[in-house]
Amino acid sequence: MLLIHCPYCEQDLPELEFAYAGEAHIARPTDPSKLSDEEWRDFLFIRTNPKGVHFERWRHLNGCARFFNAVRETVGDKFLATYKTGEPRPDITSLMGDAK
Repeated sequence: MLLIHCPYCEQDLPELEFAYAGEAHIARPTDPSKLSDEEWRDFLFIRTNPKGVHFERWRHLNGCARFFNAVRETVGDKFLATYKTGEPRPDITSLMGDAK
């Protein structure tokens, strides 16, 4: 079982307490009415699916119920870092030493 660190509760808890909430750091269009149907479709449904480091949003359902961001290495399914919503992305190069 994976343990995920909630940056708000400051605890490592089982993954069953959390829900995946999509890719992190997605900028919402400022004026969605000006987008074509294809552009709106791409915004809603097309996301990256990298092999390697991925920035994700998670929600602590059975705790504080807050959203936070996580950096996860998708090949080994290892969480490299978690951080509060609104904080900048951590430097990937400093985290990759933890993934080896």
